[in-house]
Amino acid sequence: MTRVIHTGDTHIGYQQYNSPERRRDFLAAFRSVVEDAVDDDVDAVIHAGDLFHDRRPGLVDLQGTVDILRTLADADIPFLAVVGNHESKRDAQWLDLFADLGLATRLGAEPVVIDDTAFYGLDFVPRSRRDDLTYDFDALPVEAAHASLVSHGLFEPFAHADWDTETVLAESTVDFDAVLLGDNHKPDTADVLDTWVTYCGSTERASASERADRGYNLVDFADDGSVGISRRGLPSTREFVFVDVDLAADEGIDRVQERVRQHDLADAVVIVTIDGEGRPIAPAAIEELAIDRGALVARVNDRRDLPDEDEDVSVSFANPDDAVRERIREMGLSDAALEIDETVRSGDLADSNVRDSVERRVRDLLEDDDAAFEPAPERRPADEDVTTVADHLADGAESAPESTDDAPAAGAASDSADAVDDAGDGGGAAGTDDPDETADTDTASLGDFA
Repeated sequence: MTRVIHTGDTHIGYQQYNSPERRRDFLAAFRSVVEDAVDDDVDAVIHAGDLFHDRRPGLVDLQGTVDILRTLADADIPFLAVVGNHESKRDAQWLDLFADLGLATRLGAEPVVIDDTAFYGLDFVPRSRRDDLTYDFDALPVEAAHASLVSHGLFEPFAHADWDTETVLAESTVDFDAVLLGDNHKPDTADVLDTWVTYCGSTERASASERADRGYNLVDFADDGSVGISRRGLPSTREFVFVDVDLAADEGIDRVQERVRQHDLADAVVIVTIDGEGRPIAPAAIEELAIDRGALVARVNDRRDLPDEDEDVSVSFANPDDAVRERIREMGLSDAALEIDETVRSGDLADSNVRDSVERRVRDLLEDDDAAFEPAPERRPADEDVTTVADHLADGAESAPESTDDAPAAGAASDSADAVDDAGDGGGAAGTDDPDETADTDTASLGDFA
């Protein structure tokens, strides 16, 4: 029998709510998964993509990830993974670096056999490029009794899907017993063409819509040919306290404050959601109360149809960088233009060096990749390089991949979709008031670990 941990969507480096503590939480959650793997002596850890929150993780996050992967390597537990949409680069991937260091294996068309199970990989592929995909995988080795595909994307029959699982299974040259997926932060399992298809969910709450406990899957490939999938929680993740208030017409801030005081908020992320009628409420007063009672972070989401014309209006503004990113994605620029835009707007490059940096990059592209200058096809929001539903804030704000009966996400679909609840927190921004976190804001290149 082969037993593996199936995890994914760890989003290491995500400075949620502009909080350095939350950034550390995402790394700590991944460490907890690896510690469980060592304690249980599993045969492998399978990561289904989005190890990092973006393609330019901070140096401290990279160092922490290397340290965690070394823990696995020291225990002789293989780490097998695919590339997700958040971390995907146009050239070499971070997984390739970890493979060069002997700490990971990037899955692909060639099988990697663990005990009697062969694992194949399919990195995230933008929707606009899937028509050209051929699901050709190398033949199943004779010593393998099982085959499993690991991939990242929004697959049917789950909510918000844009990838046909039946097509993948029917056109694949290998008969898979299981498909282990990442991208949707809500864990779920379904039977598709007699094949188990499962999402492991995320290891930390990347959005206020993710109310359920976080965790990962344990997958058993049994000697009798069956596949067993079980769920294990991560109790050490930071507590989120959800305070839902339905105001009557004559109620206001006093009622909301009363409800907040009913909870233990120590070191928690507090999400206050206001529905109903009632008087207008200034979110800042509620957030200040929660912080005074020990909360790490507090956010207020007022979902009422307010204000009326006669009432005072409290206006907040979204991150302007997010608005720029959204507009750029709508323009359907070529890959070369997107790279130039990224260079020009990078906060890590001095203004005096921008021109030379752009000229060098254009020369490199002309020499190595003429296709980068080809006009991009007509695109829809789901057809971008990061192609999941509502992915207009993928580089900078929280994702809302799941909805629950308690709090349906507005248009939420995957880890690439961003919750309106969390807009304006700065997402993965580097800013911090903690001097000890300065190194966290540094970005690194593959050359830093060469």
